[in-house]
Amino acid sequence: MAVLKILAGVAGLAAVGAIGEYAIASYFYKRTMVRSNAKREKTQKMSGTNWDAYIPRIRECKARLNEMPYEDLYINSEDGLKLHATYFPCENSKKIVICFHGYTSEGRNDYSTLAIFYKKHGYNLLLVDERAHGQSEGTYIGFGCLDRHDAMLWIKEMIARLGEDCKVLLHGDSMGGATVLMTTGLELPQQVKAAVADCPFTSAWEVFSSVLKNMYHLPPFPIMQISNQMVKRRAGYELDECNARNEVAKAKIPILFLHGDNDTFVPCEMSKQLYEVCKTEKKLVLIEGAGHVESCYKDPELYEGTIEEFIFPIMER
Repeated sequence: MAVLKILAGVAGLAAVGAIGEYAIASYFYKRTMVRSNAKREKTQKMSGTNWDAYIPRIRECKARLNEMPYEDLYINSEDGLKLHATYFPCENSKKIVICFHGYTSEGRNDYSTLAIFYKKHGYNLLLVDERAHGQSEGTYIGFGCLDRHDAMLWIKEMIARLGEDCKVLLHGDSMGGATVLMTTGLELPQQVKAAVADCPFTSAWEVFSSVLKNMYHLPPFPIMQISNQMVKRRAGYELDECNARNEVAKAKIPILFLHGDNDTFVPCEMSKQLYEVCKTEKKLVLIEGAGHVESCYKDPELYEGTIEEFIFPIMER
């Protein structure tokens, strides 16, 4: 009888533990995957970057960008979503940079400063709102797994607009950086010449596991396994279904990796791993003291200078 009571107690504790784990996984899923619950303010706090010092410059660049001629473009995704991007043309230019923003952001928010940089160098500019962000439709966030197919559609749209002799550059930060790298593993049109990935993660599974462990002080197992089943059932993909590490290994275009060495949200170790498996022409630059998505503000001379020295010559070949 005593043994039965002990076993019953253990079973009860296990059930309580399982319920608790499911509740945490459910919260984690809803907080990160569902558009209506993924708030930019929470993400900014978690990233740990102090943006106060950069606000004047960002506002100045946004004001300049808003004065430039632009066009709202829309396409339909393979699964029927209406996707949006903002197109800034550059007269008589055949070069275009397609930009992909970070988690909970949107194209015009992340790229106001770099947009001025690229426009100065004669690039057409497409600022994409990834699915479930900005003006693009979608309930579930794709974390690059779904967005890479959307990226291919935008690439084809720009080639159709600019002509077969155009040259395409892909640039992404954070989730957008992962999107770009996952896209490099696809059979890209020959017009795509190079890619820039700023603080990209290897996969949604790995970055979420890192966040759970280092920020919430929770063990990834079994929370990640439970969350993954929720994502698969409702969003239609798995969190490690598309791993940027595997896709970069298949890349055929040159890639520039940029990462702040003080990034506590997406560890810079992830960029190092991605750089190591990349078999094509490549360069890795770690920005000293920069946090998440801070590199282009922390050291704009190094950031922009590296693009000028490594990427721009490739675009002129």
